[in-house]
Amino acid sequence: MTESTPTPLKRTPLHAAHKTAGARMVPFGGWDMPVQYAGLKAEHEAVRTGAGVFDVSHMGEFRISGPDALKFLQHVTPNDVSKLKTGRAQYNWLPNEQGGLVDDIYIYCQAENEYLMVVNASNIDKDWAHLESLKSGFDVQLANESDHWALLAVQGPKAESLLQPHVDVDLSAKKKNAFFAAKLFGFEVRLARTGYTGEDGFEVFVEAKNAEVLWNKLLALGIAPAGLGARDTLRLEAGFPLYGHEFSDQIHPLSSHYTWVVKDKDFYGRAALQQAPTQKLIGLKLDKVPVREGYPVKVGGQVVGQVTSGTTSPTLGHPIALALVNTAQADAPAFEVEVRGKDHAALRAEVPFYKGS
Repeated sequence: MTESTPTPLKRTPLHAAHKTAGARMVPFGGWDMPVQYAGLKAEHEAVRTGAGVFDVSHMGEFRISGPDALKFLQHVTPNDVSKLKTGRAQYNWLPNEQGGLVDDIYIYCQAENEYLMVVNASNIDKDWAHLESLKSGFDVQLANESDHWALLAVQGPKAESLLQPHVDVDLSAKKKNAFFAAKLFGFEVRLARTGYTGEDGFEVFVEAKNAEVLWNKLLALGIAPAGLGARDTLRLEAGFPLYGHEFSDQIHPLSSHYTWVVKDKDFYGRAALQQAPTQKLIGLKLDKVPVREGYPVKVGGQVVGQVTSGTTSPTLGHPIALALVNTAQADAPAFEVEVRGKDHAALRAEVPFYKGS
């Protein structure tokens, strides 16, 4: 037998720029990605108090167009895409038939019957195959544009004021989930007032060939480069689920606080989602000991679930976690989390743990 050759990690168009900025790179979902630059805490605080920029070019982009584009999206997702007008974006899911999710996604309406779907990086191939398998009978065209686009997320309370002098549209007139064409530093881009940090900000869709120049211009404005480490602590403080942790092919998504995604309509996988979940996603806070994914969660010494995500909150100064626990014990006022064989007290916490400025 020959030893298999490991698959080389993919690189975003900003790989060289990350090295120049002093990033520490780590494997993530098949990609070589920056985990931090100046340090997680500094990057986290930059986004909470000023502005940071993340390279999220590893995410996938699918264009869905044609006479049945809306009809197709209504079939494959539980949220009501018919409410999505041109120039607007919507959070949504791709359910499977087993009561789990193929992925959680964002849909952007660019024109009538023309949509851009952004999917998680590690799920690009799976999502593409899923959509292809469901398009029979629909007059719809699917195009995988993942290699065409770079995606930069400028996040923080100063994102608008820092970008405004360099963009040709009035950003103050664009509300949350707006999606629009613009020129940024003279480059043709599409901006979305969306993000994954709990702060205000804009996600910038730019052609991959222009990404590095645009990135450097953003850094020159004093916007801090931020890596996967800060992205995770920021999204966890904001209570945002992460696919592979709070959502998966097997986890019932209605265990989460995102039940509002499912609207009263027919869609693929609806029957399975109508089954009541046996678990509930809750927030926990601890005094000192940080907890990680997979740690057992207990009530009265009995295991009732496990941590799905955990960190020490840079903003709040104490450990926080999301955990999936049995519905019967979900409303218990006090829990324990087992860390290396020892139980540590944890209190139920409201999610989000922190609301952005």
